Amino acid sequence: MHQPDRIVRLKTVLSRTGLSRSTIYRKIVEGTFPAQIKISLNGAGWRESDIDRWVADPVRWRPLNEVDFDN
Repeated sequence: MHQPDRIVRLKTVLSRTGLSRSTIYRKIVEGTFPAQIKISLNGAGWRESDIDRWVADPVRWRPLNEVDFDN
């Protein structure tokens, strides 16, 4: 059975990636790290599957809608 994607917060992302907070936000702007999603008025998080994909291959990671399917 398919498990729903969990939303993880910054503390978990920091722990899983080993990156600093400032590096994460810089990489989001560069397009080389998953962007946050808004989960409430003052809260945001990341889809766990996006973080898993980034951890598996941080150098080649790109957003799913920008992946080149020809190669």
